[in-house]
Amino acid sequence: MTSGTFPAAERTTRFHTSAAANIRLRRLAGSGARVLPLLVDRPTRAGLDSDAPSAYGQVGRTGVALDSIDDMRVLLSGIPLDKVSLSLPVDAAAAPLVLLYGLVAEERGVPAERLRGSVRNDVLKEFITPDGTCLFPPAPSMRLTRDLLRYCRTALPHWDVVSVCGHDLAEAGAGPAQEVAFALANGLAYVRTAVSAGVFVPRVTFCLSGHGSQAGVQAKFRAARRLWARAMDEQFGPGVAAPAVLRRHVRAPWSVAAAGAARPWLRTDACQEIEAAALGLMNSIERLGGAVRAVESRFQSTALPPRGRPSGLPSAGAPGPEAHAAHLRQGERLAKLRAWRVQPSVDEALARLRRAARGDEDVMVPMRSALAASTTVGEICAALREVWGTYPPLPGRR
Repeated sequence: MTSGTFPAAERTTRFHTSAAANIRLRRLAGSGARVLPLLVDRPTRAGLDSDAPSAYGQVGRTGVALDSIDDMRVLLSGIPLDKVSLSLPVDAAAAPLVLLYGLVAEERGVPAERLRGSVRNDVLKEFITPDGTCLFPPAPSMRLTRDLLRYCRTALPHWDVVSVCGHDLAEAGAGPAQEVAFALANGLAYVRTAVSAGVFVPRVTFCLSGHGSQAGVQAKFRAARRLWARAMDEQFGPGVAAPAVLRRHVRAPWSVAAAGAARPWLRTDACQEIEAAALGLMNSIERLGGAVRAVESRFQSTALPPRGRPSGLPSAGAPGPEAHAAHLRQGERLAKLRAWRVQPSVDEALARLRRAARGDEDVMVPMRSALAASTTVGEICAALREVWGTYPPLPGRR
């Protein structure tokens, strides 16, 4: 996962606890910040509980561990949820975290229409980049996105549920045309998914890489705007659906106005070259059946420079004493949670979730009930993996 637009100090902080993260968020809110950025650790993003063997050494590292509703309660304690917007750069595990946020807000009596936030939820990008976190195969991942979009339409109407991250593709080696084509194809797949679920998408946010010359970046942005407008017109009619909001991803502050400002040299050969090459790639994806089918055939990932997909959770060296302490601390919290929760209620809720996942029912309602009963994020994801499988598929599973 990339560091997004978070300050360097936030990117390097290690071994977060929900209590420590709460102090930071309250400090930000108290200083007048209206958008509270929150990084979560790798096990949470991978749908693993902190006491999972494969999570050892990564718990609380580069982000906070959020295993259950208990952690979310601690994280959000004392924060005026009706006055701030929470930003979650999470993809595959977006659904349970959004539900945990909504459950805690409901416990505190904050009306849904007063809640604002955003979650990245760019699940298709995770299948393309070599270090992506893929919980389920592409088709069920998009089904979960569909259900999350439909849920947020009524339960969290002011939450943005999809942000397309072209900059992650660029950091994985995609050239400008590939970044634009693959990001826009993913965005088109999300809009189609929303429309199929009866959800109106007011806008789609794209975060493209800001690296390179100013002329090259501006040409890329203009090509992306033109291609997206054309795709929306062709798919849904002129001026009907999902205008693009393009954001520029850089490691330092920048001007939003600069990214969207018109310049005479934007109509140069560079813009036309990027647009033509990106359009060709998008047409190839469409011939395969769209972004989901293209991901399943590994069209996008094999087009990038080979870097290899890491197995498990990547680790920066052997875990030290801090990592061991974080693992023990969060493991003790989970042990206490499982000791006092009503286990039959958890088992019943997980059984309902599995039944919904086997059919075509909305999985958000049973998932929400399970989380309210103190089921953990890892247990939720494990139940869905039992039904939907894993990615890449485990040996013996298709």
